[in-house]
Amino acid sequence: MTVEAENLSGRLLTALVGATELLTVELGRELGLYAALRDRPASAAELAKTAGIDERYAREWLEQQAAAGFLTVDGDEFALAAGAAEVLLDEGGPGEFAAGLGMVFPLVVAAFRTGAGIPYSDYGQHIRHGIAAFNQPMFDHLLTAEWLPALPEVEARLLTTPGARVLDLGCGAGRSSVALALAYPAITVRGIDLDEASITEARAAAATAGVADRVSFTLGDATRIDGEYDLVTIFEALHDMGDPVGVLSAVRPRLAPGGSVFIGDERVADEFTAPAGEIERLQYAFSVLHCLPATRAEDPVIANGTILRAPTLLAWAREAGYRSPEVLDIPNDFWRFYRLR
Repeated sequence: MTVEAENLSGRLLTALVGATELLTVELGRELGLYAALRDRPASAAELAKTAGIDERYAREWLEQQAAAGFLTVDGDEFALAAGAAEVLLDEGGPGEFAAGLGMVFPLVVAAFRTGAGIPYSDYGQHIRHGIAAFNQPMFDHLLTAEWLPALPEVEARLLTTPGARVLDLGCGAGRSSVALALAYPAITVRGIDLDEASITEARAAAATAGVADRVSFTLGDATRIDGEYDLVTIFEALHDMGDPVGVLSAVRPRLAPGGSVFIGDERVADEFTAPAGEIERLQYAFSVLHCLPATRAEDPVIANGTILRAPTLLAWAREAGYRSPEVLDIPNDFWRFYRLR
């Protein structure tokens, strides 16, 4: 075997280790095993009793998790490793993504053969929750603390204009909509998404956060909107829309005087380069397995996929009639930000 072949083989083995460990993480999350270890260490027998699972399976999972470094072990008792509670006790993330993509993989194989798409709803709750969980920390800690403050006049409008209206297109499970309402008590937010299950979860999230009186969610097409808005947001959704120029064109006449469109989408290179960096490799993999098939299911005008490059987005904006679309200088490892007006 050549050195190059050995290196590639080693890389794929490392990827397999990571993929299988992600699934064991999702197993622990779905069965409540990490939650059962939240307060104190436990033996296999104790974990089995607390979590309601079989003891033999409990022991194997505990040993595997300790071997992976997610748990520590002292005698026959296992505990969460340092930092594990912060990462493994949330509602989802990479493990949920991996499980969801694995479940739908046969449909992707079939789609490649036929050229058909896979409706977003067919990807199920694992992908829906994985997306929401992956993005929620950014919405909770960055959206209103760093991103919008980078646009002082936009933030001032949200803070000081009674009844200022925000439209959150492609709102998904509503985490961005809720974060906006919590940070800016004077505003009302309307979220729109094509996925019925996401809208149901978004309404529940708004009620739980106590902002349902100012946040509403509509099941609908982003090219067919009404009302007037001071701010329109599109977070990691434009690349999934089958008619992005149509969406941006529909938004423009709905902006109140002085209003803006604020977009966050994938941070990728301006041109195709191979081999690419790690984040772009991840985005391409998502595109192959999820974003492109889901968009193809919409009978799209454009099936862009995950890789939305800045020149492409700016060209769409100009085609939709925006005179001064701009790339914003807001640092983020995953997203690039744009303002259209």
